[in-house]
Amino acid sequence: MTFRLFDAPLREPSHFVGYSGNRIDRRSEERADDSASAALADRSARLMLMRGGRVYLKLNGTGFDPYYELSESAPLRPKLEHAVLLGWAPEGPRLAVPAGLDPEELPDEIKAIDYRSVNVQGLLDEEGLGVVAQGAALLAWHSSHRFCGKCGASTEIRAGGYKRLCANCGTEHFPRTDPVAIMLAVTADRCVLGRGPHFAPGMYSALAGFIEPGETIENAVRREVFEEAGIRLGRVVYHASQPWPFPYSLMIGCFGEALDEHLRYDGRELEDCRWFTRAQVREILAGTSTGGVFVPPKAAIAHHLIRAWAESG
Repeated sequence: MTFRLFDAPLREPSHFVGYSGNRIDRRSEERADDSASAALADRSARLMLMRGGRVYLKLNGTGFDPYYELSESAPLRPKLEHAVLLGWAPEGPRLAVPAGLDPEELPDEIKAIDYRSVNVQGLLDEEGLGVVAQGAALLAWHSSHRFCGKCGASTEIRAGGYKRLCANCGTEHFPRTDPVAIMLAVTADRCVLGRGPHFAPGMYSALAGFIEPGETIENAVRREVFEEAGIRLGRVVYHASQPWPFPYSLMIGCFGEALDEHLRYDGRELEDCRWFTRAQVREILAGTSTGGVFVPPKAAIAHHLIRAWAESG
């Protein structure tokens, strides 16, 4: 077995994907039940307001600003009782808060933009985008876990937003992250790309699927590729991961060694699935392909998997 830790790059591949640039100091061991309210009382606190899968961004002349002082957030009707303390930036605490004002009622200088568009269009720097992923995932979890899964009673926010407590039976509930394997099956000179029915015309991507209970990452990669494309994999290696706030997933990117090349897909989960040579993929990435095929943008981990393989040979 080769020990590769000290040969690894100082900046791992995960640093280059969208939503990964969060630099918030979480101070997870210091969270108390009053952490969020104490942070809101700090004059340096800044709020990130979200609603319905969108973040409320201020136009600041040169771009967008995702943060609000407590007083300036008032017209957006923040639901402060549901505020979640994300952690601390050098300037002070940062919180994610559900907005009460409907996106259709916003003033002209504030735009409600969905998380995916903020990522793809590069509307925030990588640090701000990472904070969006953290806040979006936490608020989505709170919204869907207002009742105890054990007894059905209402739950209450604790630990600054990193726990919910059932006052009836005392069960503690903690934020969840759903692991998703996303993988590129490859041979020495070809890779498998597929397209789902919901994809934009011409877009092909790496295959993906949820990791199931009791399953290793590697076995999930092998199972998903076989189920979706009929290809059996041998060796599997990890490449990078990406926080994915839809609603609270972690994309775990891998490469898998294809042991055969006969594609077998059912046309339902994937409407098409093809082998592409490294030369074809390089043309697609360069925008010179004549087949009308393209891959996900640089903000997506699928793009980085595809590019890393295409540029490796």
